[in-house]
Amino acid sequence: MHHREDGAPSHPPLILGPSLGTPLAVWEQQTGPLARTHRVIRFDLPGHGGSSPGLLQRGGTVADLGGRVLELADSLGIDRFAYAGISLGGAVGIHLAARHPDRVSRLAVVCSSARFGGPDGWHERARTVRAAGTGPLAPGAAERWFTPAFAREPAATALLDALRSATDPEAYARLCEALAVYDARGELGRIAVPTLVVAGREDPATPVDHARELADAVPGAGLVEIPRAAHLAGVEQPRVVTSALLAHFTAGGDDGSRHAAGLAVRRKVLGDAHVDRALARTTPLTAAFQDFITRYAWGEIWSRPGLDHRTRRCLTLTALVALNHHAELEMHLRAALTSGDLSPDDVREVLLQSAVYCGVPSANAAFALAERVLAETAAASRE
Repeated sequence: MHHREDGAPSHPPLILGPSLGTPLAVWEQQTGPLARTHRVIRFDLPGHGGSSPGLLQRGGTVADLGGRVLELADSLGIDRFAYAGISLGGAVGIHLAARHPDRVSRLAVVCSSARFGGPDGWHERARTVRAAGTGPLAPGAAERWFTPAFAREPAATALLDALRSATDPEAYARLCEALAVYDARGELGRIAVPTLVVAGREDPATPVDHARELADAVPGAGLVEIPRAAHLAGVEQPRVVTSALLAHFTAGGDDGSRHAAGLAVRRKVLGDAHVDRALARTTPLTAAFQDFITRYAWGEIWSRPGLDHRTRRCLTLTALVALNHHAELEMHLRAALTSGDLSPDDVREVLLQSAVYCGVPSANAAFALAERVLAETAAASRE
């Protein structure tokens, strides 16, 4: 299969499987952060992107796709790997973890299912594609893949264009027929590797109930529900999905992997410029402390999948107001506004809430500081 590698060859391997109708670029937003700690291998499904349509014969199954992934791993000299897959790619991961437990070390299943509905709809879609190509699928795909608020964003339109122009109709039809007979519900209890299930709360293709079924049936599996996201949650809400995957795939790792993951999250939350300045000021006295906060605060707490970064920002601002930590408050206010995670209106609401529960004098100082930060960020934006 056509594939692309990112990250150091010495890092532990992580294979990323795409969804039906999308090329490996569907993982673009997650690849950079994951490649800081892993050797990331993304592949194209048969007839998608750069992969040959003939990689899946008519009558082929999800198990056959799993076999192609194992062939890819073998060709790269990889014996055991972590795996994450979206939708159909997730189904491949479920098969591999259940049937080839010696090959898979960790699993993440994103907006996927143990059963993608009855066969009739898949056979009908296969007939449509064989008769008219993949172009007519685009409007329906847009409704499944993205919420209405996101469907016109460049990242969304690029993937829809790839469905129309870079997807072989016959290969797509064969994959539909593979999904028509796919049913892994009896296999879930066999999965023994650490597993994370990620769901988009507004996903009409694999609703949250499908994710809960997976999480309930796979022993010890975790579940993260992503707000304001449909079927391609990693495209629509890349930061939250990336954070969940980083936490899952670096959990239980050594201090080096936690530091690398923490540094990636720290840069995402505070910005490269701030982190670069902090690291440049590191001295023999502060080096151990910098390592500690990178591993603990950023590599473990901020990387946990239970809360998204926007929520964690609000909680952090409230705590800093309560404790009158003005230097840290300024830093986090500036980062939240610059990143776009919080708007000026959001900041106002957080500070009003803080006034009630942390005290008016603390909130008064925080409002004055916020006014200055807002003015400075607005001026910088105009420049």
